[in-house]
Amino acid sequence: MSELLFSSVRELSGQLVAKQLSARELLDASLAQIDRVNPSLNAIVTLDREGAYANADAVDARRASGKPTSPLAGLPIAMKDLEPVKGMRTTMGSPILKDWAPDYDSIMVERFRSHGLTLLGKTNTPEFGLGSQTFNTVFGATKNPWDVTKTCGGSSGGAAVAVASGMLTFADGSDMGGSLRNPANFCGVVGLRPSPGRVPTYPSINMWGTLGVLGPIARTAEDAAWLLSIQAGDDPRTAIGRCGDPTMFREPLDRDFKGVRIAWSPTLGGLPVEKGVRDALQNSLRRFEAIGAIVEEAEPDLEIADNAFQVLRALHLVNSLGGHYKNHKSLLKDTAVWNIEQGLKLTGEQIAEAQSQQSKCFERMQRFLTKYDYFICPVNQVLPFDINTPYPMEIDGKPLANYLEWMKSACRITMTSHPAASAPVAFAANGLPVGMQIVGHFGCELEVLQLVHAVQLPLTERIATS
Repeated sequence: MSELLFSSVRELSGQLVAKQLSARELLDASLAQIDRVNPSLNAIVTLDREGAYANADAVDARRASGKPTSPLAGLPIAMKDLEPVKGMRTTMGSPILKDWAPDYDSIMVERFRSHGLTLLGKTNTPEFGLGSQTFNTVFGATKNPWDVTKTCGGSSGGAAVAVASGMLTFADGSDMGGSLRNPANFCGVVGLRPSPGRVPTYPSINMWGTLGVLGPIARTAEDAAWLLSIQAGDDPRTAIGRCGDPTMFREPLDRDFKGVRIAWSPTLGGLPVEKGVRDALQNSLRRFEAIGAIVEEAEPDLEIADNAFQVLRALHLVNSLGGHYKNHKSLLKDTAVWNIEQGLKLTGEQIAEAQSQQSKCFERMQRFLTKYDYFICPVNQVLPFDINTPYPMEIDGKPLANYLEWMKSACRITMTSHPAASAPVAFAANGLPVGMQIVGHFGCELEVLQLVHAVQLPLTERIATS
């Protein structure tokens, strides 16, 4: 079973298509692993066994009859609990929605269903996806599979834990301030934040928004690419982005990196970074040099991103959660209330300045990457912290002003709109995973995944055993 649970998407797809493995057998293995490890990790928070088996059996019957099926049909997946699934409890980690079962599917769910993936349930997320620590009053905290006393990060924490521990082969996630990159970093897997528009989002509170995007979490770059191959793609209901043929992401990721120029920044403009993170990433540079890349220390000036992110995020929360604030303020967590109220205080001048700063961040990264092929830096400034700590209050003795400040290394990259991934490249001295943030040219997710593929640690070194 262990070999099956940690097989690649390409291997599983090949066995399913050749009918050497049935979708029901694969689901059996996935559910057995969930039953074994989820009680201690709390990654899967809603489970639909009946619906999952109905889909698996339908996929098997379709293949047996010789009807065409997607190469991903029959692969199990669980949706992040922010993603609406028709008829399935979708709480968004909030007591306000603890009993909500949508009467519609999101575009992501539509795509997964159309490809025959087996939707078996939901993965845990913090309340409304706010904060990079996965806990809420509905389901409790999700624990790091490498050390259950530590956080798994967030907000796609349940997804990352389920993938790292073999419950799922891959999972969907979303990312505004690092919610795909952060938990992947803390759990030793791959999380990709695509360029805005690569993966369509519908329904959406703001069709022209670029802060939040959807993307994949997987154990390897190749597995992430395969999931992206069905997440990405054009849709007439969306306002930004056109993808073209997303099946390009199923091509082999091997590439010659000799002479490729990579800029490296250990602090992304002087941000406080824990020594354990700095040391692990500094040691990981040998992996980049070993593939023939030229690594030199350099960084774009992204300090203005801090204000832009804080302002535009607060504005987004007024738009998306203002109704809940008005009607159910007492049921919102303190940090959500604070963040919404920050948005309510904004002036037109502040919003205009933040929008201008966001454009400048994009332009600065664009200019910077005319000199380099990639930019690499820390995903997070800290190692996984205590599961009972909502968020770090300081880094290396430097006090932090609010619950977002410890995520600046991810938030600054968000404001550039460039694709970024967490690549599992190292372990800290305490044995916990450390990822390198790999940033590529705008719209070049394939190139980012190629570099992750080249430098990621072997999977045999990254199977969580907690």
